[in-house]
Amino acid sequence: MTARSMLFLVVAMLAAPRLAVAQDAFPPGVTAEVQEAIQRGLAWLSRNQGNDGSWRNAGGYGSYPAAMTGLAGMALVAGGSTPTRGRHWREVRQSVDFLLKHADAGSGVISVPQEEGRSMYGHGFATLYLASVFGMEEDLRKQEKLKRVLDRAVALIAAAQSTAGGWIYTPDSNSDEGSVTVTQVQALRACRMAGIVVDKKTVDRAIDYIKRCQNADGSIRYSLNSGGGGRPAITAAGVAVLYNAGVYDDQPFVDKAVQYCKKHIQVSVDNTGHHYYTHLYWSQALYQRGGDDWRDYYAKMSNWLLKQQRKDGSWEGDGIGAVYGTAIALIVLQLPYALAPIYQR
Repeated sequence: MTARSMLFLVVAMLAAPRLAVAQDAFPPGVTAEVQEAIQRGLAWLSRNQGNDGSWRNAGGYGSYPAAMTGLAGMALVAGGSTPTRGRHWREVRQSVDFLLKHADAGSGVISVPQEEGRSMYGHGFATLYLASVFGMEEDLRKQEKLKRVLDRAVALIAAAQSTAGGWIYTPDSNSDEGSVTVTQVQALRACRMAGIVVDKKTVDRAIDYIKRCQNADGSIRYSLNSGGGGRPAITAAGVAVLYNAGVYDDQPFVDKAVQYCKKHIQVSVDNTGHHYYTHLYWSQALYQRGGDDWRDYYAKMSNWLLKQQRKDGSWEGDGIGAVYGTAIALIVLQLPYALAPIYQR
Protein backbone atom coordinates (compact mmCIF):
# COMPACT_ATOMS: atom_id res chain seq x y z
CA MET A 1 0.00 0.00 0.00
CA THR A 2 1.36 3.40 -0.98
CA ALA A 3 1.68 6.29 1.42
CA ARG A 4 -1.11 8.07 -0.47
CA SER A 5 -3.43 5.05 -0.14
CA MET A 6 -2.63 4.76 3.56
CA LEU A 7 -3.50 8.43 4.04
CA PHE A 8 -6.88 7.95 2.35
CA LEU A 9 -7.58 4.90 4.53
CA VAL A 10 -6.79 6.78 7.74
CA VAL A 11 -8.97 9.72 6.68
CA ALA A 12 -11.85 7.35 5.86
CA MET A 13 -11.54 5.61 9.22
CA LEU A 14 -11.56 8.92 11.10
CA ALA A 15 -14.49 10.24 9.11
CA ALA A 16 -16.70 7.17 9.58
CA PRO A 17 -17.58 7.80 13.25
CA ARG A 18 -18.38 11.44 12.51
CA LEU A 19 -20.77 10.41 9.75
CA ALA A 20 -22.45 7.93 12.07
CA VAL A 21 -22.88 10.59 14.73
CA ALA A 22 -24.32 13.03 12.21
CA GLN A 23 -26.91 10.49 11.08
CA ASP A 24 -27.90 9.36 14.55
CA ALA A 25 -26.88 12.20 16.81
CA PHE A 26 -29.63 12.00 19.41
CA PRO A 27 -31.62 9.23 21.10
CA PRO A 28 -35.28 8.76 20.07
CA GLY A 29 -37.42 11.76 20.94
CA VAL A 30 -34.55 14.20 21.36
CA THR A 31 -34.35 16.95 18.74
CA ALA A 32 -31.65 19.49 17.97
CA GLU A 33 -33.76 22.10 19.79
CA VAL A 34 -34.00 19.93 22.89
CA GLN A 35 -30.26 19.28 22.82
CA GLU A 36 -29.58 23.00 22.55
CA ALA A 37 -31.85 23.66 25.53
CA ILE A 38 -30.00 21.00 27.51
CA GLN A 39 -26.62 22.56 26.77
CA ARG A 40 -27.89 26.01 27.75
CA GLY A 41 -29.25 24.60 31.00
CA LEU A 42 -26.02 22.79 31.83
CA ALA A 43 -24.06 25.96 31.07
CA TRP A 44 -26.33 27.89 33.46
CA LEU A 45 -25.65 25.37 36.24
CA SER A 46 -21.93 25.66 35.56
CA ARG A 47 -22.01 29.46 35.79
CA ASN A 48 -24.03 29.42 38.99
CA GLN A 49 -22.04 26.90 41.00
CA GLY A 50 -20.62 28.39 44.18
CA ASN A 51 -16.92 28.75 44.81
CA ASP A 52 -17.20 26.00 47.42
CA GLY A 53 -18.64 23.56 44.84
CA SER A 54 -22.24 23.83 46.00
CA TRP A 55 -25.48 25.02 44.51
CA ARG A 56 -27.83 26.94 46.75
CA ASN A 57 -31.40 27.94 46.16
CA ALA A 58 -32.33 31.59 46.20
CA GLY A 59 -36.07 31.12 46.66
CA GLY A 60 -38.22 31.62 49.71
CA TYR A 61 -37.92 28.03 50.90
CA GLY A 62 -34.31 28.27 52.04
CA SER A 63 -31.00 27.52 50.38
CA TYR A 64 -30.77 23.74 51.06
CA PRO A 65 -27.21 23.31 49.73
CA ALA A 66 -26.97 19.52 50.17
CA ALA A 67 -30.30 18.90 48.42
CA MET A 68 -29.64 21.41 45.63
CA THR A 69 -26.08 20.17 45.09
CA GLY A 70 -27.34 16.61 44.87
CA LEU A 71 -30.03 17.52 42.33
CA ALA A 72 -27.75 19.71 40.23
CA GLY A 73 -25.07 17.03 40.33
CA MET A 74 -27.54 14.44 39.04
CA ALA A 75 -28.35 16.76 36.13
CA LEU A 76 -24.64 16.88 35.24
CA VAL A 77 -24.27 13.10 35.51
CA ALA A 78 -27.35 12.66 33.34
CA GLY A 79 -25.52 14.84 30.81
CA GLY A 80 -22.54 12.49 30.70
CA SER A 81 -20.10 14.20 33.05
CA THR A 82 -18.15 12.29 35.70
CA PRO A 83 -15.61 13.38 38.34
CA THR A 84 -12.85 13.04 35.73
CA ARG A 85 -14.46 13.21 32.28
CA GLY A 86 -17.03 15.14 30.31
CA ARG A 87 -17.61 18.81 29.66
CA HIS A 88 -18.53 19.55 33.27
CA TRP A 89 -16.15 17.22 35.10
CA ARG A 90 -14.76 20.06 37.21
CA GLU A 91 -18.22 20.97 38.45
CA VAL A 92 -18.87 17.32 39.33
CA ARG A 93 -15.53 17.04 41.13
CA GLN A 94 -16.08 20.22 43.13
CA SER A 95 -19.65 19.32 44.07
CA VAL A 96 -18.62 15.85 45.22
CA ASP A 97 -15.88 17.39 47.36
CA PHE A 98 -18.42 19.81 48.86
CA LEU A 99 -20.76 17.00 49.89
CA LEU A 100 -17.93 14.86 51.24
CA LYS A 101 -16.83 17.81 53.35
CA HIS A 102 -20.32 18.08 54.83
CA ALA A 103 -20.78 14.39 55.58
CA ASP A 104 -20.77 14.09 59.36
CA ALA A 105 -18.35 11.36 60.42
CA GLY A 106 -20.33 10.65 63.57
CA SER A 107 -23.98 10.55 62.57
CA GLY A 108 -23.46 9.88 58.86
CA VAL A 109 -25.87 12.62 57.80
CA ILE A 110 -24.89 14.68 54.74
CA SER A 111 -26.16 18.17 55.40
CA VAL A 112 -25.27 21.79 56.12
CA PRO A 113 -27.10 22.13 59.47
CA GLN A 114 -27.19 25.93 59.50
CA GLU A 115 -29.04 25.99 56.18
CA GLU A 116 -31.08 22.78 56.19
CA GLY A 117 -33.59 22.39 58.96
CA ARG A 118 -35.06 19.35 57.22
CA SER A 119 -31.86 17.41 56.77
CA MET A 120 -33.26 14.16 55.37
CA TYR A 121 -34.16 15.76 52.03
CA GLY A 122 -30.59 16.88 51.53
CA HIS A 123 -29.23 13.62 52.84
CA GLY A 124 -31.34 11.61 50.41
CA PHE A 125 -30.49 13.62 47.29
CA ALA A 126 -26.82 13.87 48.27
CA THR A 127 -26.58 10.12 48.88
CA LEU A 128 -28.25 9.43 45.53
CA TYR A 129 -25.71 11.66 43.78
CA LEU A 130 -22.62 10.34 45.55
CA ALA A 131 -23.71 6.75 44.88
CA SER A 132 -24.17 7.63 41.22
CA VAL A 133 -20.60 8.91 40.85
CA PHE A 134 -19.02 6.25 43.10
CA GLY A 135 -18.39 3.81 40.26
CA MET A 136 -17.19 6.62 37.97
CA GLU A 137 -14.46 7.77 40.35
CA GLU A 138 -10.98 6.87 39.07
CA ASP A 139 -8.99 8.11 42.08
CA LEU A 140 -8.77 5.11 44.41
CA ARG A 141 -8.29 7.20 47.56
CA LYS A 142 -11.31 9.35 46.67
CA GLN A 143 -13.31 6.20 45.92
CA GLU A 144 -12.42 4.79 49.33
CA LYS A 145 -13.54 8.01 50.96
CA LEU A 146 -16.79 7.91 49.00
CA LYS A 147 -17.40 4.36 50.17
CA ARG A 148 -16.90 5.30 53.82
CA VAL A 149 -19.32 8.22 53.46
CA LEU A 150 -21.89 6.10 51.63
CA ASP A 151 -21.65 3.27 54.18
CA ARG A 152 -22.39 5.77 56.94
CA ALA A 153 -25.14 7.42 54.88
CA VAL A 154 -26.89 4.07 54.40
CA ALA A 155 -26.58 3.30 58.10
CA LEU A 156 -28.12 6.67 58.94
CA ILE A 157 -31.06 6.03 56.59
CA ALA A 158 -31.66 2.60 58.14
CA ALA A 159 -31.51 4.02 61.67
CA ALA A 160 -33.86 6.88 60.79
CA GLN A 161 -36.58 4.61 59.38
CA SER A 162 -39.76 4.89 61.41
CA THR A 163 -41.47 1.92 63.00
CA ALA A 164 -44.06 2.17 60.20
CA GLY A 165 -41.35 1.86 57.55
CA GLY A 166 -41.04 5.43 56.24
CA TRP A 167 -39.00 8.55 56.88
CA ILE A 168 -39.65 12.17 57.76
CA TYR A 169 -37.71 15.44 57.70
CA THR A 170 -35.19 14.76 60.47
CA PRO A 171 -33.44 11.49 61.29
CA ASP A 172 -34.52 11.14 64.92
CA SER A 173 -38.27 11.84 64.71
CA ASN A 174 -39.64 8.28 64.32
CA SER A 175 -42.30 9.52 61.95
CA ASP A 176 -42.91 9.39 58.22
CA GLU A 177 -44.34 11.00 55.09
CA GLY A 178 -44.25 10.19 51.40
CA SER A 179 -41.87 12.68 49.81
CA VAL A 180 -39.01 12.04 52.24
CA THR A 181 -39.64 8.31 52.06
CA VAL A 182 -39.29 8.08 48.27
CA THR A 183 -36.09 10.16 48.43
CA GLN A 184 -34.51 7.67 50.84
CA VAL A 185 -35.70 4.62 48.87
CA GLN A 186 -34.16 5.95 45.66
CA ALA A 187 -30.93 6.79 47.48
CA LEU A 188 -30.76 3.24 48.84
CA ARG A 189 -31.39 1.83 45.38
CA ALA A 190 -28.55 3.90 43.91
CA CYS A 191 -26.23 2.71 46.68
CA ARG A 192 -27.14 -0.91 46.09
CA MET A 193 -26.54 -0.50 42.35
CA ALA A 194 -23.10 0.95 43.16
CA GLY A 195 -22.15 -2.04 45.30
CA ILE A 196 -22.75 -0.46 48.70
CA VAL A 197 -24.27 -2.95 51.16
CA VAL A 198 -27.94 -2.17 51.83
CA ASP A 199 -30.10 -4.28 54.12
CA LYS A 200 -32.94 -5.63 51.97
CA LYS A 201 -35.25 -5.55 54.99
CA THR A 202 -34.97 -1.75 55.10
CA VAL A 203 -36.09 -1.49 51.47
CA ASP A 204 -38.83 -4.10 51.89
CA ARG A 205 -40.30 -2.24 54.86
CA ALA A 206 -40.25 0.98 52.85
CA ILE A 207 -42.00 -0.64 49.87
CA ASP A 208 -44.63 -2.02 52.22
CA TYR A 209 -45.05 1.46 53.71
CA ILE A 210 -45.73 3.00 50.29
CA LYS A 211 -48.23 0.26 49.49
CA ARG A 212 -50.10 0.80 52.75
CA CYS A 213 -50.40 4.52 51.94
CA GLN A 214 -52.47 3.74 48.84
CA ASN A 215 -56.12 4.73 48.70
CA ALA A 216 -58.88 2.81 46.93
CA ASP A 217 -58.59 5.02 43.82
CA GLY A 218 -54.92 4.08 43.39
CA SER A 219 -53.50 7.33 44.77
CA ILE A 220 -50.89 7.53 47.50
CA ARG A 221 -51.60 9.87 50.40
CA TYR A 222 -49.21 12.14 52.25
CA SER A 223 -48.51 9.71 55.08
CA LEU A 224 -49.79 6.45 56.48
CA ASN A 225 -51.79 8.05 59.28
CA SER A 226 -52.79 11.30 57.58
CA GLY A 227 -56.00 10.01 56.00
CA GLY A 228 -57.69 11.98 53.26
CA GLY A 229 -57.21 11.89 49.52
CA GLY A 230 -54.07 10.95 47.68
CA ARG A 231 -51.65 13.29 45.99
CA PRO A 232 -50.58 13.03 42.33
CA ALA A 233 -47.00 14.13 43.10
CA ILE A 234 -46.49 11.53 45.83
CA THR A 235 -48.20 8.87 43.72
CA ALA A 236 -45.89 9.54 40.77
CA ALA A 237 -42.87 9.42 43.07
CA GLY A 238 -44.11 6.17 44.56
CA VAL A 239 -44.44 4.55 41.13
CA ALA A 240 -40.94 5.66 40.12
CA VAL A 241 -39.22 4.25 43.18
CA LEU A 242 -41.24 1.05 43.02
CA TYR A 243 -39.98 0.55 39.48
CA ASN A 244 -36.46 1.26 40.81
CA ALA A 245 -37.02 -1.47 43.38
CA GLY A 246 -38.20 -3.98 40.78
CA VAL A 247 -41.92 -3.78 41.56
CA TYR A 248 -43.71 -3.57 38.22
CA ASP A 249 -47.16 -3.39 36.65
CA ASP A 250 -47.90 -7.06 37.16
CA GLN A 251 -48.76 -6.13 40.72
CA PRO A 252 -52.22 -4.50 41.00
CA PHE A 253 -50.94 -1.85 43.38
CA VAL A 254 -48.62 -0.37 40.77
CA ASP A 255 -51.12 -0.53 37.93
CA LYS A 256 -53.75 1.30 39.99
CA ALA A 257 -51.23 4.01 40.89
CA VAL A 258 -50.21 4.42 37.25
CA GLN A 259 -53.80 4.75 36.11
CA TYR A 260 -54.41 7.38 38.79
CA CYS A 261 -51.38 9.36 37.61
CA LYS A 262 -52.48 9.19 33.99
CA LYS A 263 -55.82 10.64 34.99
CA HIS A 264 -54.56 13.39 37.29
CA ILE A 265 -51.17 14.53 35.98
CA GLN A 266 -50.97 16.91 33.03
CA VAL A 267 -47.94 18.25 31.20
CA SER A 268 -48.87 21.87 30.66
CA VAL A 269 -51.24 22.43 33.58
CA ASP A 270 -50.07 22.48 37.17
CA ASN A 271 -52.89 20.81 39.06
CA THR A 272 -50.66 19.38 41.79
CA GLY A 273 -49.03 22.45 43.35
CA HIS A 274 -45.65 20.78 42.83
CA HIS A 275 -45.41 20.59 39.05
CA TYR A 276 -41.65 20.13 38.62
CA TYR A 277 -41.43 17.71 41.52
CA THR A 278 -44.28 15.67 40.07
CA HIS A 279 -42.62 15.42 36.67
CA LEU A 280 -39.22 14.62 38.15
CA TYR A 281 -40.70 11.29 39.16
CA TRP A 282 -43.52 10.80 36.65
CA SER A 283 -41.02 11.16 33.80
CA GLN A 284 -38.83 8.46 35.37
CA ALA A 285 -41.81 6.16 35.78
CA LEU A 286 -42.91 6.59 32.17
CA TYR A 287 -39.36 6.18 30.89
CA GLN A 288 -39.18 2.87 32.76
CA ARG A 289 -42.48 1.81 31.15
CA GLY A 290 -41.34 2.84 27.68
CA GLY A 291 -43.55 2.36 24.63
CA ASP A 292 -46.20 4.81 23.46
CA ASP A 293 -46.80 6.18 26.97
CA TRP A 294 -43.20 7.39 27.16
CA ARG A 295 -42.93 8.60 23.56
CA ASP A 296 -46.12 10.66 23.78
CA TYR A 297 -45.21 12.06 27.17
CA TYR A 298 -41.66 13.03 26.23
CA ALA A 299 -42.77 14.81 23.06
CA LYS A 300 -45.25 16.91 25.04
CA MET A 301 -43.04 17.45 28.09
CA SER A 302 -39.94 18.46 26.14
CA ASN A 303 -42.01 20.91 24.09
CA TRP A 304 -43.46 22.44 27.27
CA LEU A 305 -40.05 22.71 28.92
CA LEU A 306 -38.59 24.43 25.85
CA LYS A 307 -41.26 27.10 26.23
CA GLN A 308 -40.53 27.51 29.95
CA GLN A 309 -36.77 27.91 29.64
CA ARG A 310 -35.61 31.45 30.38
CA LYS A 311 -33.22 33.42 28.22
CA ASP A 312 -30.30 32.73 30.53
CA GLY A 313 -30.83 28.96 30.14
CA SER A 314 -32.50 28.30 33.50
CA TRP A 315 -35.94 27.14 34.58
CA GLU A 316 -37.85 28.41 37.62
CA GLY A 317 -39.39 25.46 39.41
CA ASP A 318 -42.41 25.44 41.70
CA GLY A 319 -41.51 28.80 43.19
CA ILE A 320 -38.60 27.08 44.94
CA GLY A 321 -35.84 28.47 42.76
CA ALA A 322 -33.87 28.28 39.54
CA VAL A 323 -31.34 25.66 40.70
CA TYR A 324 -34.19 23.34 41.62
CA GLY A 325 -36.15 23.99 38.42
CA THR A 326 -33.13 23.77 36.13
CA ALA A 327 -31.84 20.56 37.66
CA ILE A 328 -35.22 18.85 37.38
CA ALA A 329 -35.85 20.08 33.82
CA LEU A 330 -32.44 18.77 32.75
CA ILE A 331 -32.95 15.39 34.41
CA VAL A 332 -36.27 14.99 32.58
CA LEU A 333 -34.91 16.11 29.21
CA GLN A 334 -31.84 13.88 29.46
CA LEU A 335 -33.60 10.64 30.42
CA PRO A 336 -33.41 9.28 26.82
CA TYR A 337 -29.60 9.37 27.00
CA ALA A 338 -29.67 6.82 29.88
CA LEU A 339 -26.32 8.00 31.25
CA ALA A 340 -27.20 8.09 34.96
CA PRO A 341 -27.41 4.51 36.30
CA ILE A 342 -30.43 5.10 38.56
CA TYR A 343 -32.49 6.40 35.63
CA GLN A 344 -31.67 3.55 33.26
CA ARG A 345 -34.20 0.92 32.27
